Amino acid sequence: MRQYSADLTPPWKKPRPVPEVPADPGLVVEEPHTGFCGAVIRCEAGTVTLEDRFGKHRVFPLEPRGFLLEGRPVTLVKPATGPVRPTRTASGSVAVPGARARVARAGRIYVEGRHDAELVEKVWGDDLRVEGVVVEYLEGVDDLPGIVEDFAPGPDARLGVLVDHLVPGSKEWRIAESVTSAHALVVGHPYIDVWEAVKPSSLGIAGWPRVPRGQDWKTGVCRALGWPENTGEAWRGILARVRSYKDLEPELLGSVERLIDHVTVS
Repeated sequence: MRQYSADLTPPWKKPRPVPEVPADPGLVVEEPHTGFCGAVIRCEAGTVTLEDRFGKHRVFPLEPRGFLLEGRPVTLVKPATGPVRPTRTASGSVAVPGARARVARAGRIYVEGRHDAELVEKVWGDDLRVEGVVVEYLEGVDDLPGIVEDFAPGPDARLGVLVDHLVPGSKEWRIAESVTSAHALVVGHPYIDVWEAVKPSSLGIAGWPRVPRGQDWKTGVCRALGWPENTGEAWRGILARVRSYKDLEPELLGSVERLIDHVTVS
């Protein structure tokens, strides 16, 4: 006689198996009961710590079917132990395991503000240390010609400058055009602020809002998106969601790569 299972539940009504996913740092998941969405920053002793886009931390137990990954239930498990060496840096370059920082070159890369510097460090920091390139921020480029003249760039001390909102006809464009040194390269991106160079999809938003003229852009963005009107806190949340070059717009990627090539050329 044919043997039948005691479970007569039709196959389409049986619960589907839930995949187990290692809670690797940077993995973005949602805890469905609270709606808290964030990136994994720590996994230990049966718990996982998530950080949302505002930099807030929450600790949750590692329970079966306890999280959503891209909208689907998963069971987070502790990652395999043992050091894992990345084969690529955050910028996509080949990683050099054990490489020490090179003595700083005389050349420099200048960026407009602290947020620009922090973003460049997060994505290109490993590359810059290997090449011995120091990045400094200016707090504005209104006096860029004078800054370049004081630096006195030359064949062995090249200068690269990254400028926000570098589009034809803008104030920044006219300032950049006034820099004439053959050993200084001024490039930029078309965005009002470097925040916009982060892909909206990486932040879980549909797009960057339009802010009326005359209103502080960062404050206006926070209001439109319902974020706390604390631009420092908002930036920490944005930066936490940037894990590699894949989270940035091509216009910024190309400009930074050009600057690194410029200051490291023989």
